[in-house]
Amino acid sequence: MPQPWSAPVATGSVHATVTIPGSKSITNRALVLAALSGRDVTVTGAPASRDTNLMLGALRALGVRADMDGATITIGAHDGFRGPAEIDCGLAGTVMRFVPPAAVLADGEIRFDGDPRARERPMGTVLDALRSLGAVVEGDALPFTAVGTGGISGGAVTIDASASSQFVSGLLLSGARYDKGLTVHHDGKPVPSMPHIEMTVDMLRTAGVAVDDAEPNTWRIEPGPVGAVDWVIEPDLSNATPFLAAAAVTGGAVTVTGWPAATTQPGDAIRDILTRMGAEVVLADGSLTVRGPAKLSGVDIDLREFGELTPTVAALAALADGPSRLRGVAHLRGHETDRLAALATEITNLGGDATETDDGLAIRPAALHGGTWGVYADHRMATAGAIIGLVVPGVAVDDVAATSKTLPDFPAMWADMLGETR
Repeated sequence: MPQPWSAPVATGSVHATVTIPGSKSITNRALVLAALSGRDVTVTGAPASRDTNLMLGALRALGVRADMDGATITIGAHDGFRGPAEIDCGLAGTVMRFVPPAAVLADGEIRFDGDPRARERPMGTVLDALRSLGAVVEGDALPFTAVGTGGISGGAVTIDASASSQFVSGLLLSGARYDKGLTVHHDGKPVPSMPHIEMTVDMLRTAGVAVDDAEPNTWRIEPGPVGAVDWVIEPDLSNATPFLAAAAVTGGAVTVTGWPAATTQPGDAIRDILTRMGAEVVLADGSLTVRGPAKLSGVDIDLREFGELTPTVAALAALADGPSRLRGVAHLRGHETDRLAALATEITNLGGDATETDDGLAIRPAALHGGTWGVYADHRMATAGAIIGLVVPGVAVDDVAATSKTLPDFPAMWADMLGETR
């Protein structure tokens, strides 16, 4: 087991300017599209995170040249994916859900596996969809094997994507390379995190792929080439939220540089959330600044569209003066860990008052104390513990290294931010 990380306590209000590495979500979509183009592509601003490295490893396994130098990735031209191959998904949802629809275009057996927790994450929706579209796939969860023959027919498929928007995005990214294109229809409870599907559609169109999403819950992809685009990656706005939360919980001011004026990233929703909790939020000249209030207010909010922010919001709610209700995030039970159970358990272990509901969390004010904060191999659980540790002495995060999944060297960034505390 890793050595627990003693979360630094802020000695005063945090005042800092922070630059956040690129978005993992945008990067891994860009890498799949680059590989599908079959041409030379450059991706600039990519994070040196575990999820990025896992995606690069997957593409290399499929015979694609993929080189990373600092924050720049070069994808080489190729004449098609090839097998046999072994692909390590780690705990990256973007690898386990985005790569199989591309791998079925390869010639040969492609075997997928990942971390122990990854074997528990839902995969059947994507794999059943690929089978119905003409692919040969053996297995219903990790580990599984795709038996490629160089292409599949494609066509129309109906799925239930209520457990993850990645089911839709993963299919759409490769749909243009299927013989008949692809139509995906969702039939079920509302799809969570729709902004991530909007991100996928926007990037497909940028790559010249014809996408018709005029009908609700239906996406049509015309068959054809995927254009070669040199992608420039935005900062990861969800990874920015713990740093902005530091201002909110200490009454300080934190500025994140490079904040886009318009974006499909769900992390942009933090602006409204922090405003509702009493912070002052200003977006100007390409930077976002948050100034914390004297006291944080509780919030009653539906987080379905931006569920990845739930750990940050839960940490803020545990430190707020009033009760909070976080709704619409039942799907988080199938993420890197069961995030609802994990958050309720860890907040309670520190003396907080947090309980699970059918679709979220109820968090009430309570006096918190130090103790070990469990991470469950989940990067966002680790950053939530760091937020609480800013104002609660004695919090020890049991696996801060989990943050490397999407954010390289989080402890050093956190320490640099606190270096400007006053």
